[in-house]
Amino acid sequence: MSSSRTAARLNRLLAMMSWVVRQGGAPVDEVCLRFGYSPSELARDLDLIFVCGLPGYGPGDLMDASIDDDAVFIADADYFARPVRLSAAECLTMLAGGMAMMSAGEGTPLLESALQKLANAVLPEPDLVSVDLGPVSGLVAGLRQAADEHQVVEIEYSAIGSGRVSRRRVEPWLVFASLGNWYLSAHCRLAGAGRVFRVDRIRTLEPTEETFTPPEGAATPDVRYRPGAEDLVVRLRLEKAAEWVTRYYPVTILSEGGEGTVVEFSASDAAVVARLLLRLGGAAELLPGGDASVVAAATSALRERIVARYR
Repeated sequence: MSSSRTAARLNRLLAMMSWVVRQGGAPVDEVCLRFGYSPSELARDLDLIFVCGLPGYGPGDLMDASIDDDAVFIADADYFARPVRLSAAECLTMLAGGMAMMSAGEGTPLLESALQKLANAVLPEPDLVSVDLGPVSGLVAGLRQAADEHQVVEIEYSAIGSGRVSRRRVEPWLVFASLGNWYLSAHCRLAGAGRVFRVDRIRTLEPTEETFTPPEGAATPDVRYRPGAEDLVVRLRLEKAAEWVTRYYPVTILSEGGEGTVVEFSASDAAVVARLLLRLGGAAELLPGGDASVVAAATSALRERIVARYR
């Protein structure tokens, strides 16, 4: 969740910077429309650019980003106007990563075509490098077979947040890899909605005799957390040192100002918020309302368990 949110922000920021630099400046409205910014989001990203630059990081090495007369300007960043040039090592890394995806069955015809062109451009012989991860086995193979045959399966699943084990019937749509883990995208009949399960949290897998009709269109691999109706909701006040939470977690920003940033935070288990609050220390405050009492109790219990280990 977190990494995808950060990656999406970084991709948008880099694309916006490159475009604005090449334009020599652009109207705020046009930048917001073209890149999907709100004015406040654009201002935050420009503040971030303002403290970035080339190694050395002296005043003369940093970029200058500003809004002047409703137009965005980014100066001292001409290197963003040049086409991206990858080193040989970067090209090989990209090639090997793409080949690994193809070998794992995660590739697409477009990726295969791009890899062929890249291999032709950077390798003296197109077949000089090959990546073969070998056949998958165990749960991944079983889930893939169930997804291919549209077969309902029954799984025993240990929740990441709470550790609670549940038994549920699911309709497997897609098995995919992301950030070093295998995931199953499926319709969960227990939840009555689509869910993403981490395969290493599935304890048992039992095929059933029942089949299902898959939804139209390809399922989209997505491991981000989405709040559900059964999840708890609290409000947190974040000081500047804790503002990274707004970029790391899928929170809703309720207000910003001199007294800090107030966000609405959802989680499937109070332990998730408790661990975050202890990690943030005095940089975050749990505000009254919602499920605050549940989270406060979980935080207090977690704090006592930690202290007990050091006695």
